Amino acid sequence: MKHTPIALAAALILAGSAAAKEGMWTPDQLSLIAEDLKETGLELDPDSLDELTDFPMGAVISLGGCTASFVSPQGLVVTNHHCARGSIQYNATAEQNYLEEGFLAEDMAAELPAAPGTRVYVTVGVEDVTDRVRQGINADMSGNNVHDTIESRRKEIVAECEAQAGHRCQVSSFFGGAQYKLIDRLEIQDVRLVYGPADSIGKYGGDVDNWMWPRHTGDFAFYRAYVGPDGQPAEHSEDNVPYQPEHYLKVSAAGLDEGDFVMAAGYPGSTQRYARLPEVKHTFEWRYPTYIDTLNGWIDTIEEAAPVGSDARIKYESLLAGLNNYVKNLGGQIEGARRVGLVERRRAREEALNAWIESEAPDRGYAETLEQLDELSAEMAQASKENRLYNDATRSSLLSAAEDLYRLSKERQKPDAEREPGYMERDMAFFEQRMQRLERRYDPAVDRAVWLFFLEQYVEADDSVRVEALDEALNLPETWDEQQVADTLDRFYAETGLDSVERRLELMEADPEAFENSDDPFIQLAVALYDTERELEREGEARAGRMQVLRPDYMDAIIAWQRDQGYAAYPDANSTLRITYGTVMGGSPKDGLIYAPFTTLEGILEKNTGEAPFNAPEHQLELIRESIHGRWEKESLDSVPVNFLSDLDVTGGNSGSATMNARGELVGLLFDGTIESVNSDWDFDPRTTRSIHVDSRYMLWVMDKVDGADHLIEEMELVE
Repeated sequence: MKHTPIALAAALILAGSAAAKEGMWTPDQLSLIAEDLKETGLELDPDSLDELTDFPMGAVISLGGCTASFVSPQGLVVTNHHCARGSIQYNATAEQNYLEEGFLAEDMAAELPAAPGTRVYVTVGVEDVTDRVRQGINADMSGNNVHDTIESRRKEIVAECEAQAGHRCQVSSFFGGAQYKLIDRLEIQDVRLVYGPADSIGKYGGDVDNWMWPRHTGDFAFYRAYVGPDGQPAEHSEDNVPYQPEHYLKVSAAGLDEGDFVMAAGYPGSTQRYARLPEVKHTFEWRYPTYIDTLNGWIDTIEEAAPVGSDARIKYESLLAGLNNYVKNLGGQIEGARRVGLVERRRAREEALNAWIESEAPDRGYAETLEQLDELSAEMAQASKENRLYNDATRSSLLSAAEDLYRLSKERQKPDAEREPGYMERDMAFFEQRMQRLERRYDPAVDRAVWLFFLEQYVEADDSVRVEALDEALNLPETWDEQQVADTLDRFYAETGLDSVERRLELMEADPEAFENSDDPFIQLAVALYDTERELEREGEARAGRMQVLRPDYMDAIIAWQRDQGYAAYPDANSTLRITYGTVMGGSPKDGLIYAPFTTLEGILEKNTGEAPFNAPEHQLELIRESIHGRWEKESLDSVPVNFLSDLDVTGGNSGSATMNARGELVGLLFDGTIESVNSDWDFDPRTTRSIHVDSRYMLWVMDKVDGADHLIEEMELVE
């Protein structure tokens, strides 16, 4: 079946506003919901939102995992504290712990380089390339042939786009591969840390409050983007100058009231709203519960090997925060799925789709497609079960570096266009920075402890998951013998040179023979596992290729069915720019539980214990006790609002998204969702879906009264 942009556009017709608040809409879809945008309260022209180079979308940028926005004509960037925390940690030491103390550059000269690999991506254009990518793709092709053909075409299109100096391009898939778009982005490489509050503000509540309401977290921080003197992206240099964006957001000091219109523009990572029932059952009945057990063991191992206050703990703080966040998220996902009856809801949806196909589209081949898709989903679930423990057992940071370096040496034997993504010349700057970044995120004792933990899970598992190449290379026993394996690992860490950043960078230029003749134990292991890794990779690509044939037809059926039901289909999130909108709103996610829409400074006092994570700075506490609110007070609260709730439809990757009012002014930053909301990755529930935002007035109050960041307030354009 041929999927043209015209056919997709024709299918996306909004027949009413009942489902308008649901959806992470692509900018080109906003004309479909323009009427409801205005009815909800938008004062801007809805048509202006699909112009990515105009206000306000031109001010919204990606950090490659989080969202951010320009807030001054001098390239000042605001995002979440947890998005910039890796850079704060990278610059921190035990002697000068910016995580505990916070960091504020007194002027531009004092700004610090962000963590290696940090980028600011400014989208400058989008082009539909569906026909070029999918031409000739059909069900008669093997899975590997489909995967390789599509991958080759995407790389070709990207290469043409990146002929423009300073641009980083991507070809993204929408609607399960039914549509492809070329995203053209300016890549700003020189990013510097400007300001990050102490963890006792930026991470207040920590993992205890994560995903919870009420919340009192100052989750904000600032970067600055720099370019060469000619205005073009350049590597870090003292000669570089602040980037001057065409558009930046004004910051509202007036704030919001309950019921006010809000929208967020950002780069949500991924959702699975259209996943089939076998995938849903596999995820919630096996994958998520298994991951929770594994993650908890991983966290305990790191915490035991890296005591609080040690340099090792500082190195692993970002990873620990991410692991704890994931554990809590997965628990919320499982509980949310149980609460809404996700499996039953998905089964009912598929029965309704099947009935529509039988009644309205019996001759379009949809039924056969769905049967094959479900079989493939079950096959992919089984493969993930079989491969999980092997993947964990090879999780050592130094082993990963050795595998990447050896793979690079092999890929460099090919023409650049034929290399795998991640090993092309366009990727070398990131590759080098990854090798450098390991320096501040690796400790041998912690890495060894984590590897030992995962090897124990692997050895004690069923024999069916054992991989001969790994067993032989590490001489692993049939049953767990901790002393034997520990002795082996001790030799690895004692005899390796990969713990040296200079050695890792040197090996980027080595040929395969140098690796194959190496006496470094990590490199020897990487060489021994290479063929096994490639075999598993090709098996996965074959399944992905088969999915790229089946899923577009499935999504074609979904689009046609939903159109007949009277509402539009939006694509699952895929880290491309999306707009979501709604209102400031509290809620009642369960019987007897009421969420107020705002929290205030006084809530910080109520929670504060003096011990992390409820250990606000004493100066801040004194200001709250004395009710020193300044110009940032919200009169109806008789205090400064800290965080607020909305009904926006968001997910991971939306962190740092600019929360804008009806005029496109910054009123906050989106940084989390409630625990009842996390299941919205799979199923939207308007009653429980709530997003958590840090209020711009709290950001300004902290900058003004607590940290003395007056020069940054003056740099931004405030709207009273």
